[in-house]
Amino acid sequence: MLNLDTHVLIAVLLGELTEKEYDLVVKAKLTVSDIVLWELAKLIELGRLSLDLDSAEFRHCLRHLTVIPISLEIARKSTELDFRSDPADEIIAATSVVEGIPLLTRDRRILKSRMIPFAL
Repeated sequence: MLNLDTHVLIAVLLGELTEKEYDLVVKAKLTVSDIVLWELAKLIELGRLSLDLDSAEFRHCLRHLTVIPISLEIARKSTELDFRSDPADEIIAATSVVEGIPLLTRDRRILKSRMIPFAL
């Protein structure tokens, strides 16, 4: 299993994965924190992403993702991480810690963490 952060999910949707990311993604069951869906909607609202959340392509992609809800344990863990970032990134990272699912991210701040299990 792999937990994708928002930017990696966008790369999946736009076909912009690196070769290494592609190799990891095609071999794994994919998960996202539910806050990733909110981030997608906000990026579209702000005009920073052009994506149709009602398109057949997006719905097809969504069917292949397990969406993990924010639990009390994830919320608590997000306040105990060894890095500070925006709340959505902290929840995404905490989801990987609590669920024991490697995180696939490009975020340098998160990648410095010693707590997060990362996809290699």
